[in-house]
Amino acid sequence: MRIALNARILQAPRTGIGQYVAELVNALRNEPDVDVALFHGWGWSSALPEAAMPGYSRLTPLLRQIPGAYQARRWLEQKRFDQGRAQNIDLYHEPSLWPLAFDGPTVITLHDLTHLHFPETQPPARLKEIERRLATGVQQAQIILTDSQAIADEAQAYFGLPAERFVVAPLGVAPRFHPRQPESIDAVLKAHAVVAEEYFLCVGTLEPRKNLSLALRAHALLPEAVRQRYPLLIVGMAGWQREQFSEELRRALASGHVCLLGYLPDEQVAQLLAGARALIFPSLYEGFGLPVLEAMASGTPVVITRSSAMPEVAAGAGNYIEADDAQGLSEAMTLLLDDQAHWQACREAGLQQARLFSWQRCAQATAHAYRQAMGG
Repeated sequence: MRIALNARILQAPRTGIGQYVAELVNALRNEPDVDVALFHGWGWSSALPEAAMPGYSRLTPLLRQIPGAYQARRWLEQKRFDQGRAQNIDLYHEPSLWPLAFDGPTVITLHDLTHLHFPETQPPARLKEIERRLATGVQQAQIILTDSQAIADEAQAYFGLPAERFVVAPLGVAPRFHPRQPESIDAVLKAHAVVAEEYFLCVGTLEPRKNLSLALRAHALLPEAVRQRYPLLIVGMAGWQREQFSEELRRALASGHVCLLGYLPDEQVAQLLAGARALIFPSLYEGFGLPVLEAMASGTPVVITRSSAMPEVAAGAGNYIEADDAQGLSEAMTLLLDDQAHWQACREAGLQQARLFSWQRCAQATAHAYRQAMGG
């Protein structure tokens, strides 16, 4: 099978969906009957591009202000995609929301339904395009991949589609996420002025859906001496509407107990995850929650909300809180500091849970979806 996979998202810094595409493509190379051709918006390639860093396109914020920019870009991409039919494509896989037009079998990955639950967390122009195109794209696809059963159930109910149109392909964890000895990550920890197991970590784009303001409020409830010894580090690039909590973040940064590290290279993130006392991940809604899996695989306990797919990922290894309960989050953080037996039990449970996930299993389920879509 020759698969056209839309990899345009790899031109951007690799957050959740970008990581998914990159890891999936690498894992699909082990599937003997799958040959992937990557469409990157303007042409085709068989090789993954290098990961982009923030600032990859200074035009993107400007394009958001231009009426019809999304439609114009899609029209140009469609033209380029149509020219690539000489690639002898058997099936088209769209890994992010709505697919381009294709007259053969189509598979899409529906990561979540954020636009339904939290439309205010989407830029208006993007939300309009999602609402205009997603339902058509879902109907176009022979098979719809989801990262979790939770999203498959939501999508089945919302779109009124039968269960056999869906294939759940849980995400995996890259080899760089594993437990590490403190001395092996000493340079990264010193660069950020922290000590192994003596800081909390948040990983996620600075945008309202990630609910980072709850982490800021919860950390501020800890005693002064505790905050000084166990700072809160936040890793992630600036997202849309980050100004909603910019004043709260400014006050937290001024306290000296919260550090905003910005977007970091993958290996640095992996090392910081392995060294943290806990990952604080209070997101309002996730189709999977990849940092949760990556933290568990690193031997780091996780504190997460009960919403959406996250309990499916963490299962019994998670420390669960409500998405609006700063006091509850602060108490969960305190427990992981004060009760070493509890911390160790969470660590072991997380390592065991993470072993259930791999990118190879994700690729196998995806290849199975391709065969189904082609009538195999």
